[in-house]
Amino acid sequence: MVEIVDAKFVTSAPNVYKAPDSSLQNEVVFMARSNVGKSSLLNALTNHKNLAKVSSTPGKTRLINYFDVTFIDRENEKKSMAKFVDLPGFGYAKVAKSMKYEWENNLTGYIQQREQIKIFIHLIDSRHPDLEIDASVNDFLLENVRENQYIIQMFTKIDKLNQKEQNALKREFPHAIMVSSSKKKGLNKALQIIYDILQEDSNED
Repeated sequence: MVEIVDAKFVTSAPNVYKAPDSSLQNEVVFMARSNVGKSSLLNALTNHKNLAKVSSTPGKTRLINYFDVTFIDRENEKKSMAKFVDLPGFGYAKVAKSMKYEWENNLTGYIQQREQIKIFIHLIDSRHPDLEIDASVNDFLLENVRENQYIIQMFTKIDKLNQKEQNALKREFPHAIMVSSSKKKGLNKALQIIYDILQEDSNED
């Protein structure tokens, strides 16, 4: 079993040029349209109630936020470090057009240029799995990720669906991870998958 035993805020950056220096490819990026539950998921995964601020105003955060997290593998008590990266929510209609352009341009540059990213986690509200904006983001990631980077689709708020709806979603997206922050569903599986991917390179060295 894998757990996160420590998590702390490091810094915020407006774009890739102000991102923290690092020679490691150990960043896990969380990206979602606004109001999908990204902050709640980060808090639940790290078991840290106030790590990521849950805003009452979706789309308010426009900075890239970095957190240092410490994993522990309970089988061998091995610890390892990674960075969780909280990207601003995309596609929020009430943001001014000029601000939205600059904001999305910065995110595009970050995704395309930041070589330290190992995993992109694309969060999707399980109640709205087929929105055009999420399809566009998925296409963008597929076009821009490098061979040594991974994309994980993760559906949030799975507790809001009944069993029939959950089964249908799993059939449509068989490789996705289904989670619920409030009910603590799927969190252990998500952490294990993230940890295993991060460990791949270190095990090859």
